[in-house]
Amino acid sequence: MPENTRLEGLAQYHLLGRSGLRVSPLCLGTMTFGNAAGWGAAENVAFDLFTTYLEAGGNFIDTADGYTAGESEHMIGNFMRRLQNRDRLVLATKFTVNQFPNDPNGGGNSRKRMMEAVHTSLRRLQTDYIDLYWVHVWDTMTPVEETMAALNTLVQQGKVRYIGL
Repeated sequence: MPENTRLEGLAQYHLLGRSGLRVSPLCLGTMTFGNAAGWGAAENVAFDLFTTYLEAGGNFIDTADGYTAGESEHMIGNFMRRLQNRDRLVLATKFTVNQFPNDPNGGGNSRKRMMEAVHTSLRRLQTDYIDLYWVHVWDTMTPVEETMAALNTLVQQGKVRYIGL
């Protein structure tokens, strides 16, 4: 990043919602990390963005299983392993988007899809827990009770620490 350009205020942390989790005021969105979809940032460019954000005091990283066909999660996992900083970050990822168009259960907010999605994300991210697991899109079909119970199961299992809708 050019020396005359500076990110200010990222180390002034705020509570996430009504939790005790402290996050930087600006979250680094990583939808464009990777170019598997025919657009986006190459890994070296994404790494420069990632490290510049962290050096400015940022600690809140957001991705999703569907971002650049999973390449975003994979890159973030590699970056965290390379920098050995997983425990210092607040890592958020999302699920819902259909990853398998010919599979009627390939997307959505069902327990089946959620459990498959979280395991895939954990593998790509090279971690054993996700700080914030988001429902990316409400699917209008899955009963809210099923979605919330499945999210609660992930928290109880220690795979997810916080949930978001």
